[in-house]
Amino acid sequence: MNKVRVRFAPSPTGPLHIGGARSALFNYLFAVNQKGQLVLRVEDTDLERSKPEYEEEIITSLRWLGLNWDEGVDKGGPHSPYRQTERLSIYQEYAQDLLDKDWAYPCFCTEEELQEERAALMAQGEMPRYSGKCRSLTEEERQAHLDQGRKPALRFKVPENQVYVVHDLVRGQVTFDSDNIGDFIIMKSDGIPTYNFAVVIDDALMGITHVIRAEEHLANTPRQLMIYEALRFKRPEFAHISLILGEDRQKMSKRHGSTSLMEYRELGYLPEALFNFLALLGWSPEGEEEILEKQQIVGSFTLERVSRSPAVFDLEKLNWMNQQYLKKLDPQELDKRLQPFIGATTYSEQVAGLSSEQRSWLMEAVRERMVCLKDIEHLLPLFFAEPSIEEEAQQVLRQPGVKEVLQTLDHKLPDEENPEAYRQCLKAVVKELKLKAKDVFMPARCALTGQVHGPDLNMIMAVWGKKETSRRLQKAIERLDD
Repeated sequence: MNKVRVRFAPSPTGPLHIGGARSALFNYLFAVNQKGQLVLRVEDTDLERSKPEYEEEIITSLRWLGLNWDEGVDKGGPHSPYRQTERLSIYQEYAQDLLDKDWAYPCFCTEEELQEERAALMAQGEMPRYSGKCRSLTEEERQAHLDQGRKPALRFKVPENQVYVVHDLVRGQVTFDSDNIGDFIIMKSDGIPTYNFAVVIDDALMGITHVIRAEEHLANTPRQLMIYEALRFKRPEFAHISLILGEDRQKMSKRHGSTSLMEYRELGYLPEALFNFLALLGWSPEGEEEILEKQQIVGSFTLERVSRSPAVFDLEKLNWMNQQYLKKLDPQELDKRLQPFIGATTYSEQVAGLSSEQRSWLMEAVRERMVCLKDIEHLLPLFFAEPSIEEEAQQVLRQPGVKEVLQTLDHKLPDEENPEAYRQCLKAVVKELKLKAKDVFMPARCALTGQVHGPDLNMIMAVWGKKETSRRLQKAIERLDD
């Protein structure tokens, strides 16, 4: 059996979107599970929209997600080049071969003529397809068009009365009738190949054994099978994975939130969480466990467990999953991951001034309150800005006995500055004043932070230390006196 070889072949016409990232991930998982190889190829024949910066961003996105490949645009390999614009002479050679064997013919129709033809067919209730009128041009007629300066495209001659069968590894057997497919262009008049032509040649020459791609490419498959047949190439296995829908069951778009992988990185989602989440979009492992290590996913991935049904992008589930991964990080690793986000705030110098112990306590304090790393931006003011007292907190501070609670707490602040010492300090105030815990903890929280909710109070106090905690308590007492 030949070694499994799969490919991911994005077009660098924009950033890598969630759908493309999921396709890349499934190719990667299948390759690694089967001890095969993954090729990264770039389909950049859309000359107007393709940009080097998009190619660079796609590669960066894939590497951030945790994918790697065996050969491709950025690392070369035995089947280079891996950009389609650098392979034009290869496509021209095969186009000439099809022309010589009467599998293709020059088409001189203008875009205006083709539009009129499509409109006429649609008006008759028929599927728009090329009529084939240039198929039977004589050599004299072709020469006359050339003499007029017309540059022809090259069309493939679709066989008549043929049924093409795809044994899709996800969708099962799918059949296509050639009579529903008009002769299609394989080389445009400017010498640039069309997708269906170039992709077949690239896959065949690069030894691709399995084509794993989005369901929307299924309609392209019969045209590609025709080219495989005409060029006597061995066809690969096909697996068309379902679309990703938003929670409203519509195709993913901006209205469902962020769509590009880099946007999720900038929001502070962890790559390992997104890897886990995307793997479960259309694939299900055995068992009920959803938080899976990378090696667990790789080890259990099979195309047999890929669903035919559309996958729904559930943002709440992604948020929950990201939180689970955040909770698994130790304080030092969390600190490291948060650095770019802390650096973007006005509190970066104050965080940098904390001791290693205080930084560790800060990480423990914020961990439970974050969905994404970017959430640190609205958590840091709690620690480093002067508190702005919320209305609900003001109501707590107006209750009788609050001043005595704050004064007692200030007097009992421990010299030992750690979370456990502050926990015991708060409990000591409860005991001394013979109050319920909430009648001490809530006024203290409201006085110190201005909020009724937040991270564990003893963790916050440990980050501040005795001096800052006392300053805040005394200021709160002054406000009460005012």
